[in-house]
Amino acid sequence: MKNEKKQNLLDQRYLKMAMIWAQNSYCKRRQVGALLVKEKMIISDGYNGTPSGFENNCEEENNRTKPYVLHAEANAITKVAKSGNSSEGATLYVTSSPCLECAKLIIQAGIKRVVFTESYRLDDGINLLRRAKVEVTQVELDNLEDD
Repeated sequence: MKNEKKQNLLDQRYLKMAMIWAQNSYCKRRQVGALLVKEKMIISDGYNGTPSGFENNCEEENNRTKPYVLHAEANAITKVAKSGNSSEGATLYVTSSPCLECAKLIIQAGIKRVVFTESYRLDDGINLLRRAKVEVTQVELDNLEDD
């Protein structure tokens, strides 16, 4: 029970940090942040946005998201790969539940646990993660109280 309470506290703190990291996104419609944590160390971070070297504008004139905008999870996973660190066995903290494409990356990256706050409009990503035996936990925003 004590370990469960401690893990819940850590989950809430890392999610708070992911929410702050989401504020780095230039996307107007939705800002998403992600942190990859392994052995209580943040090994990578990401937020949704355009690829490096592109303009910092995520939406087209019709307010639709540009097709080449990267999701926060994809940014965190590619960033850790570039660093030479391994995401094998890590936990991904993300402010929104992963889409199907990000779920595939999460599985292939060896991430064993995903903790998120809000649900994405589709749940196919979550369903795929569960099918792959990735532990998935949703923490509601109103449970993220200061201690």
